[in-house]
Amino acid sequence: MEQTLSVSEQTNYYLSLEEKYGAHNYHPLPVVLNKGEGVFVYDVDGKRYYDFLSGYSAVNQGHCHPKIVAALIEQAQELTLTSRAFYNNLLGEFEKMITNIFGFDKVLPMNTGVEAVETAIKLCRRWGYLVKGIEDNKAKIIVCSENFHGRTSTVISFSSDPASYSKFGPYTPGFEIIPYNNIEALANALQDKNVAGFLVEPIQGEAGVVVPTEGYLSKAKQLCEVHNVLFIADEIQTGLARTGKMLACDHENVHPDILILGKALSGGTLPVSAVLANDELMLTIKPGEHGSTYGGNPLACKVAMASLNALIDEKMAENAETLGQYFREKIEALNSPHIKLIRGKGLLNAIVVDHANREAAWDLCLQLKENGLLAKPTHGDKIRFAPPLVITKEQIDECVGIIAESLKVLD
Repeated sequence: MEQTLSVSEQTNYYLSLEEKYGAHNYHPLPVVLNKGEGVFVYDVDGKRYYDFLSGYSAVNQGHCHPKIVAALIEQAQELTLTSRAFYNNLLGEFEKMITNIFGFDKVLPMNTGVEAVETAIKLCRRWGYLVKGIEDNKAKIIVCSENFHGRTSTVISFSSDPASYSKFGPYTPGFEIIPYNNIEALANALQDKNVAGFLVEPIQGEAGVVVPTEGYLSKAKQLCEVHNVLFIADEIQTGLARTGKMLACDHENVHPDILILGKALSGGTLPVSAVLANDELMLTIKPGEHGSTYGGNPLACKVAMASLNALIDEKMAENAETLGQYFREKIEALNSPHIKLIRGKGLLNAIVVDHANREAAWDLCLQLKENGLLAKPTHGDKIRFAPPLVITKEQIDECVGIIAESLKVLD
């Protein structure tokens, strides 16, 4: 006879499965989800939560957006994968759409975010050798401390987070780390004629939603132009309406030389990423020199077009801009002694927890979970608050109430 699990037994059953059979490379909150709709997710016991992580901004359009899911189902019944050995009827349509939206000549589609970062690095280096004239194997890319661009061997080679890089060497050379939000440091680093690119997050998400000083991005772009260096914007988390503009770079009218997108490009349904650049850069890579079996597959193209349309048609950037400002004002008005700092742009926000207990942010997230809101600490004392962009003002009010009540656990 099949055993009926109690509420706690059911959750513990799934937790124990992952503990026994899965790699221990994550430390999730102890909640087991099995359904999502809009701003809400539900656990296996039927409890509803506000999702304030949004799959690290992969579900900007809300969980299981009906038009995105409809596109996924429709295309999954027609054709899912051809490889790039053949043409398909959707890749060109997707390429036309995304290049027109963001103002580039070409796009190179990939799958995961870090694959797109790796692609941008290769593209930058190739341009450095063929166009800028850097001596072979001497090209350098400038990056920022506290960055997060993924977890491949190359990308962790320029991480400043020991948890990401320690005991994973030897590391890939060719990168110089400078302080984030420091124009003088960038100006000094650009004196090296072997610098091909500057790779930067317009807002550092994993570091705790670190927003640079206004003007930093535009000044950095100007410096790159002066020194004939590519400005590479990693907008995987900050892009696609999350910060109140289609791109975070748009807040300073900066047009990157290379744009990296991912996450919400599929509305959270499957991995889709993209690297955009103009012909002078993109055409330095010839057939056979870079690729991906799944990159540009018809299923991904159909879903990505539906995802972009949802963002634009439903004015999600505008909603993020308005409600992000409102959310920060409401959190500020709490006047909590446990909130040291509030920062963010649009609906990408974070608080820095002020408490003697080093586990205070984790404890707060556990209490938020109990009260019906899911968020996760990053770098110990910081908590991101990034709900799907379809959230309403009334829901923001309810969520601020949950946060206020949960903060009492730190008294």
